[in-house]
Amino acid sequence: MGRAKLCILLAGFALFTTRANAQQTIQFSQYVFNGLAMNPAYAGYREDLTANLSTRIQWVGINGAPQTATASVDGLTNDITKNVGVGLVATVDRLGPESTSTLYANYAYRLRLDELDTKRLCFGVGVGVMQYSLNGASFNSTDTGDGNIPAGTESRVTPDFRFGIYYSSPGVYFGASVFNLLAKPITNLLDNTPIITQVRTFYVTAGTLLPLTDEIDIKPSIMIKEDFKGPTNMDLTAYLAFKRLVWLGASYRTGVATWSKSNLQTGLESPAAAAALVQFYINDHFRIGYSYDFTLSKLANYQSGTHELSVSLSFPGKKPRVLSPRYF
Repeated sequence: MGRAKLCILLAGFALFTTRANAQQTIQFSQYVFNGLAMNPAYAGYREDLTANLSTRIQWVGINGAPQTATASVDGLTNDITKNVGVGLVATVDRLGPESTSTLYANYAYRLRLDELDTKRLCFGVGVGVMQYSLNGASFNSTDTGDGNIPAGTESRVTPDFRFGIYYSSPGVYFGASVFNLLAKPITNLLDNTPIITQVRTFYVTAGTLLPLTDEIDIKPSIMIKEDFKGPTNMDLTAYLAFKRLVWLGASYRTGVATWSKSNLQTGLESPAAAAALVQFYINDHFRIGYSYDFTLSKLANYQSGTHELSVSLSFPGKKPRVLSPRYF
């Protein structure tokens, strides 16, 4: 794919997603297939121009429960050297009266580590904007004319920056990233008091692909999310791949006590959710996935689970080329 073609497509995607909306720390059960949303260094990993869509409806049955979606597109600027990956990612997240939108342009420099070009170490940056909105009409104030509740929808736009590293080979990957590097309080229009404070969030992901038989592989992975304010969040996931066309998996999410956090109450490290996952590779360029989360906390009695759907589509270049398998 030529550089001009990629730039035109990214520009069109930016116009399409300008009004998209996301939460400070997004959560996806199918994180393995949503790499750019978690790490800017993932840009260009699949080498072909790739578009990804994911949507998550959490805690069905609870009014105002989180609803999250993300759309991304990424690819290489040069098919020969493959040293630079670029991409755009927009996320949408709503939680009751709150709505947060982000749009990031991502750049990844990819270092080749072996002669066959099967191993790459990538460094990525993401530069973008975050829009936080609060709908005052959704609140029932105790005191008439409460100045802390806006009469309508109040909105703030702030710049943001994220950074990541990503290593990949045909059988192993590892990534680490940090979001909200320009974290600062978003203030009220009326009296300049803080509405919400952005929190720096760290993601660590890792996984491998291991053959069990000629037709069955297993792909275990882990994701750790840390904001140093709440419990450390850990996802443990494993897929069984049949002929690498059908993937059946399960995931377990829990809070873990990594160190003493005196500001937290006890008991927050209990299991949060388990998930059943399935992925279908229709062909080498089209994948569709679905997951269903079972809540393991006391919240299970008040909702009907969480649904998540993801789709990815790759557009191969005009010139045929040999690619290493891309299963992360």
